[in-house]
Amino acid sequence: MQSFLTRIIAVFEIAGGLYGLVRQIGHLLGSRMNGFEAVSTVLGVLLFGFILVAGVLLASNDGRGTQMSVWAQFLQVPLLAMPVFSYALSAGAFANLSITLQRSPRLGFDWAIAEHGWLLALGGPSAAHVGINVLALVSWLVLRYGR
Repeated sequence: MQSFLTRIIAVFEIAGGLYGLVRQIGHLLGSRMNGFEAVSTVLGVLLFGFILVAGVLLASNDGRGTQMSVWAQFLQVPLLAMPVFSYALSAGAFANLSITLQRSPRLGFDWAIAEHGWLLALGGPSAAHVGINVLALVSWLVLRYGR
């Protein structure tokens, strides 16, 4: 079972890393950006490249692939959307469970397959959201403790 789950994680990392890398490079080459947006896009290129390499190494049963994939999944777990700072990363698929922090807090759930996402911003929504990518958390647990 471990091998099957590891291969699924590798496939999502390869597909999501490649798709995100191509999109971030396209964004970097195709538009004018201010300083922070350019830094964020370059960081996105590096992150999606890292996730792609982690997936390829994981698929080839390289020990470094497991270590890198643990980090790749860990980076995809948190979701933060605060009025001052926002962060989210997903490569391949996500299943986000979040809560809106306001007078009457609301739970939210969203999921997608064959997706990528990268958000690093100064600023965000007026009503803060925090959450976790449940799929990334489960993948992290499988890679970290499923030996």
